[in-house]
Amino acid sequence: MKKAATYADESALVSSLKARDREAFNYLYDNYCNALFGVIDRIVQSEEIANDVLQEGFVKIWKNIDSYNKEKGSLFTWMLNICRNLAIDTARSKQYRQEIQNQNIDDYVNVVNKTEHVQVKTDHIGLKEVIAKLKPEQKLMIDKIYFEGYTHEEASDELNIPLGTVKTRVRAAIIQLRELMAN
Repeated sequence: MKKAATYADESALVSSLKARDREAFNYLYDNYCNALFGVIDRIVQSEEIANDVLQEGFVKIWKNIDSYNKEKGSLFTWMLNICRNLAIDTARSKQYRQEIQNQNIDDYVNVVNKTEHVQVKTDHIGLKEVIAKLKPEQKLMIDKIYFEGYTHEEASDELNIPLGTVKTRVRAAIIQLRELMAN
């Protein structure tokens, strides 16, 4: 069995994944599943559905690893976008809406109280500290769009600000996050 140090460099991990190394995939899963699950769970608000989306996300990551381009962002960002998009698609599906409508009231109360639990999962990868360095309006946009699963239009409606302002703030936040992550 390979040691974790073998994958300490992201490019070595990506190369191993592209070579279809199952140990590299196991390492990827072990080190990123909690953070990705936290984001998915926050969007779909159901642990059972979040587990299904996470599994689907890792299958998609495995099948599409050759399309990953380090010039466009980090491996984690690429995986986060795949899982976030799957979670949003799931949350918008007719089947999901029917399941949520038919949820037991006790289950729904537990869903509402999960926010702190999710914060801990994203915090262990240092994301919370990096996002905290953003301007408040940028932080709000990142929370709404990336962690709560809002579309730009939904965030615009929710916050009662123009769509162009939402897009500008998200873009500025992403640029700032790239700078912060590079340091």
